Amino acid sequence: MSKAAAAIIGTGLVIAFAVLGGQLASALVDFKTWDRVVTVKGLSEREYPADQVIWPIQFTEAGNDLSALYDTLESHSEKITAFLTASGISADDISFNQPVITDKLAQQYGGDNRVEFRYSASQTVTVYSTDVEVVRKAMPDISDLVKQGIVFSNQQWDAQPQFVFSRLNEVKPDMIEEATVNAREVAEKFARDSQSRIGKIKRANQGQFTITPRDAHQPHIKKVRVVSTIEYTLTD
Repeated sequence: MSKAAAAIIGTGLVIAFAVLGGQLASALVDFKTWDRVVTVKGLSEREYPADQVIWPIQFTEAGNDLSALYDTLESHSEKITAFLTASGISADDISFNQPVITDKLAQQYGGDNRVEFRYSASQTVTVYSTDVEVVRKAMPDISDLVKQGIVFSNQQWDAQPQFVFSRLNEVKPDMIEEATVNAREVAEKFARDSQSRIGKIKRANQGQFTITPRDAHQPHIKKVRVVSTIEYTLTD
């Protein structure tokens, strides 16, 4: 091998090692940077009106004549239906369940005590509607039917109205974006305080959406909330 060829090869090796060394140094800096992170949480919280309502109207009746008891239940159901449709609720939004009849004398642990009424019955008329405001307006006025002899079971857990917000998929993108922006603002504040800069996102967790009533008095207003967790790298 000539001296010229050896010199060229030697120069090439020197350059190659220099480039490799620079790449390794850069990779080491990047690795250390990737290891310096700040984890922050971003909040998005909004309020939306419910778009569906489920209103179970449960009433009870008692008697000793089973046939007459069924007739009374049917009469009460017709009165409730008439009230609802007169209040602007569509008949298609009204449904009826089967009456639940209890024979007190046939109960296993009923004992020998005489009861005034042998049979007790309950039935539920359910309103399922997207006209939330129309239904809400009718709710307080249904107490007028008490004057017609209808006894409501408003204290039962399964007789409480439910307000539903079903448009979560529509609002998700904007809320996730808002939570991400909020998280970055928190991260940037942290970086300024530590005399650093925010780098790339290393890890992100969207978070779980929750839907709750605004308060006990306004269950038809829903609070939608999400907390996203984002991990950013820090650079000098």
